[in-house]
Amino acid sequence: MNQPIQLLGISNAIVDILAHIEDSFLEQIGAARGSMTLIDEQRAREIYSMMGPATEMSGGSVANTVAGFANLGGSAAYIGRVKADQLGAIFNHDMRSLGIDVRLPPGKDGAPTARSHILISADGQRTMQTYLGACMELSVSDITPESVGTPKAVLIEGYVWDLPEGPALTQKAMAIAAQNGTAVVLSLSDSFCVERHRDSFMQAIRNHVDIVVADEDEVAALLQTEKFEDMLTSLDDYDNLFAITRSENGSVIVHGDQKIVQAATAVDTVIDTTGAGDAYTAGFLYGWVNDYPLAECARIGTFCGTTVIQQVGGRIEPGLLDSYRSE
Repeated sequence: MNQPIQLLGISNAIVDILAHIEDSFLEQIGAARGSMTLIDEQRAREIYSMMGPATEMSGGSVANTVAGFANLGGSAAYIGRVKADQLGAIFNHDMRSLGIDVRLPPGKDGAPTARSHILISADGQRTMQTYLGACMELSVSDITPESVGTPKAVLIEGYVWDLPEGPALTQKAMAIAAQNGTAVVLSLSDSFCVERHRDSFMQAIRNHVDIVVADEDEVAALLQTEKFEDMLTSLDDYDNLFAITRSENGSVIVHGDQKIVQAATAVDTVIDTTGAGDAYTAGFLYGWVNDYPLAECARIGTFCGTTVIQQVGGRIEPGLLDSYRSE
């Protein structure tokens, strides 16, 4: 890309396969409404063959954030592992169509591209059947000074720590970022992920991470607090910037002595909350890389998240900021 990269994402590369279904389909495949189940390759093929018309697009939490960031007008790059198969081609084409610099070529060998069958019931409830496949093969050798480059920020997905080489490759990425003056942003992914890797996350936050983006439950799991007030008190011991989403309670930005409370925006109808946190992160980081005040970053994040919950799908569409008005 001609312009300098502002944001690099490192994460599990997953193709979202979205289809509207009747609840009888969930009974047919034995899936509980609203659940997320990890499945093997054979089961993934079976479910795919049983599904009706579907929409296929690049997915995964950080990939969605990077896509949203690009659609807001930011310059972005991405590191994630797909295979040279149909879904891998869809993932890479979708990301590149948004102007994102995809840094890794698709693998010729190994497991098929990861996919999440997102089954949408009539009331908007989502049930996910996920096959992790090729994204589990992201390795230390994929992380180099050339693939990381010199972005203003690198966003690392907490789920990467679940990969066989995840802890080592994230350590390498953070070391390269430190050498280049690149800020490290950690997405905590979910509270169960935090519980699995709490010690490693804490070490990274204490030594390498500049910004933590997470929801309230994830930060509570990280700090092992039960009350929100205790969480804020605990954060007094950290120099990192924390951007914490709180659903209907808005968000709170904490950086040293600075605490910014951003109210949520009321909406008439919530269609689908999936991806709201990813959209908030995209908006917040778009503001941050462009040196906006933190309060403005929080407002942009809220605007993006509020827009996404009023539609099916978590993707920020191009031109969204045309309708944004700074306070």
